[in-house]
Amino acid sequence: MARSGTPGEGTRPRVRHAGQLGWDDGLYEDAPEKGPDSGADGGPAAAADGDHGQGGAKRHGKTRKRRVLRWVASVVSLVIVGGAAAGYLYYEHLNGNLKKADLTLGDKKMADHKANAAGQTPLNILLIGSDARDTPENQKLGGAKDTFGAPPLADVQMLLHVSADRSNMSVISMPRDTLLKIPKCTDPKTKHVYPATTGLAMTNETLGRGGPGCTVATWYELTGITIDHFMMIDFSGVISMADAIGGVPVCVKGNVYSHTSAGKGSGLKLEKGTTKIKGKQALQWLRTRYGFEDGTDLGRTHAQHMYMNSMVRELRKGTKLTDPGKLMDLAEAAINALTVDKSIDTVKELYDLAEDLKRVPTKRITMTTMPNVYGTGDLKERVLPKPGDADQLFQMVRDDVPLDGKASKRKKPAAAKKPTASPAETPVTVRNGTRTETDYPVKGRASAVQTLLAGKGFTRATIDAQSTEAAKRTGILFPTVDMEGNAQAVAKALGIPLTAVKRSADVSGITLTVGADWRKDGPYHAPSAEEKTPGSARALNGDDESACMDIQPGFSW
Repeated sequence: MARSGTPGEGTRPRVRHAGQLGWDDGLYEDAPEKGPDSGADGGPAAAADGDHGQGGAKRHGKTRKRRVLRWVASVVSLVIVGGAAAGYLYYEHLNGNLKKADLTLGDKKMADHKANAAGQTPLNILLIGSDARDTPENQKLGGAKDTFGAPPLADVQMLLHVSADRSNMSVISMPRDTLLKIPKCTDPKTKHVYPATTGLAMTNETLGRGGPGCTVATWYELTGITIDHFMMIDFSGVISMADAIGGVPVCVKGNVYSHTSAGKGSGLKLEKGTTKIKGKQALQWLRTRYGFEDGTDLGRTHAQHMYMNSMVRELRKGTKLTDPGKLMDLAEAAINALTVDKSIDTVKELYDLAEDLKRVPTKRITMTTMPNVYGTGDLKERVLPKPGDADQLFQMVRDDVPLDGKASKRKKPAAAKKPTASPAETPVTVRNGTRTETDYPVKGRASAVQTLLAGKGFTRATIDAQSTEAAKRTGILFPTVDMEGNAQAVAKALGIPLTAVKRSADVSGITLTVGADWRKDGPYHAPSAEEKTPGSARALNGDDESACMDIQPGFSW
């Protein structure tokens, strides 16, 4: 399997993660009265934690998925390197248990990655935690019985970005209660078509609209970040994996007991300081909202980031990696709990991707939360991407800018390619994508840009009035390698960044879409490319062993 990151290799590596779970399903937390975990009256997407378990799941799942990825790597390494017939048979057994699904269920095809000067491309993996309760193992862990067999929710969602040169890793968590537009998705099994939402919907509903591929399509729609793989895990796998690695050290700044007189809370009870947690206690940590910080889902996300970083540090120390029996148990638990995209054909390919991740030192791992703001009115208990800050974070990842501030070590972008045709000989299709969630498309924008192109010598520019699909950002797509230089020439003529020029099978020729960032007449002004992670993203470094959770007043003992 071709993997990105090395000159000449494919641009879309496929990987899977094992850390997404539905931990709010009432196993340890009940419905919140306030905050991002609270559900609006009357809708399944707005169900409370005690009923559907949406909030903690996303973050819990993410952590575990990463654990799974690394543990599977170790286990498979042991089996493959061993070379024995028994090892081969067990390897084939694991392959047979690896569950797979379509990468994306949306109509919009994701653009290819843009390589840097060394020919390397980044790797993006979406980690999904499912709250599905359709197996005895998951039902045995508790939770509201009325959710058994119900459509699963993507309660944990983390985008894992590994830089093109594999020197650093950035993670963006999306709160489970984020409101956004969900694109049209088609269930690959039933062929049922879920139309695009006309209003805002909860991001965790995406999993129930055909599968994890709809969650991938929604992330791409929101961020413009090409996703290479997804990895999904249900919450029964968390406990077995936590046990297999021998526990993960976590820290609290005071004695904490996540429990209220009304029976709400995860049940987590820890003494002040550092404790190594595993099994159900690890699950409790990942699900705890009441007792941490301000008692909202945002605090829980921060706790999950601490847990994930600590887990990675433990794995890097080689914890339990010398016990073949434990490794086999871990491999079995990881594979059974995982679902990956179809481009990951074998456990060996999963292992290869894990090896890519292991190249990043913990000091270059940065965990962040998507900058967000609370809604208003009926949406006051939900969150929305924070204007400006969220876009800046997404742009940094799209442009492969490290979130730890060490951008100077990046490989320079590839130099522009030489055009194969003059401007007058280069056909360009212009589309008006200036429509937004609140505004109609600006009339005449495609014609205005066509005029600008003609003034630059691109006299063969034409307008595609039939395609009016909204685009947040102005971009240029081209279908084949031989057109890349010409597409870049169009971008340079209009002042559009070369990072906005990408190859895509979704077009038949050079296609310029005027986005919502160019609604006004005049030259294009590229958005600020400030290479600084917004403070609202709450960045946490993977090497920070001093990280310790603040305790919410009223939950100490």
